[in-house]
Amino acid sequence: MGSSIFSKIIAGEIPSYKIAENELFFAFLDIFPLRKGHVLIVPKQETDKFFDLDDTFLGQWLLFAKPIATAIECAYSCNRCGISVVGLEVPHAHMHLVPIDTADDLNFTRPKLQVSSEELKESQQLITSFLHR
Repeated sequence: MGSSIFSKIIAGEIPSYKIAENELFFAFLDIFPLRKGHVLIVPKQETDKFFDLDDTFLGQWLLFAKPIATAIECAYSCNRCGISVVGLEVPHAHMHLVPIDTADDLNFTRPKLQVSSEELKESQQLITSFLHR
């Protein structure tokens, strides 16, 4: 595994608020969210660019994300779960799942929320409670 901050999170070297994991992907809360319930999904294989990954892998990524997006929509009052792949912040492909009401809720130039560790734990428990139903 490489040395990106996401690889360190996957390896447990940096703590995270894990939402879900399988042999290929790791999902966790963004600690500087656009909105409460903002989840990042990263492949365990460190790859810089999203579209450098093969088609089958990209399909598996969306299938992994789908129940998490549904859980976010159940956990938070929102119009839908938005998805964004920007990929400029960390050189490790990643997907953002964010509860949104308008397209502006996915505006990454806006200031991020300041949330406490207790709020993050509550979000983690809320989202995962809907994943396990």
